[in-house]
Order: sequence, then C-alpha cells, then structure tokens
Amino acid sequence: MDLPDPVEAIKFVVEQRGLTVKDLEPAIGRPNRIYEVLNRTRPLTLAMIRNLHAQFWIPAEVLIAAVG
Repeated sequence: MDLPDPVEAIKFVVEQRGLTVKDLEPAIGRPNRIYEVLNRTRPLTLAMIRNLHAQFWIPAEVLIAAVG
C-alpha cells in the first residue's frame, strides 16, 4: 500500500482536528512559510518533519516521503 502524499496528510490532520495556520506555526514557521508548504512551493525540511511528527503525531514515514 502506498503512503499518502505528505502535504495531503498535513491538510487532513488540520481539517480533522480543526487546526489553524497559527497552530502549525511552531512546527513549520511563519504563516507565509506554511502556505508555501501547503501550496507545494516550498519543500518540507527535516526540522519541519520532526516537528510535525512530534507535535501532531503525523507518521514520520509519510512526511519523509516529501524529502525522497
């Protein structure tokens, strides 16, 4: 079974948990950076992946797929 797309996984978690851009700031950075990630104009960094996994329990395997 294929892993879900990393950006779609983030969007899914945001929607399911009722999160806002403000909630993602500690994991990704400023709002403009969050929108760049969600619009796929900026790739996830290793630090972002670690933060998203630690703070929102998004499986690291899903997020790492963005780097590979």
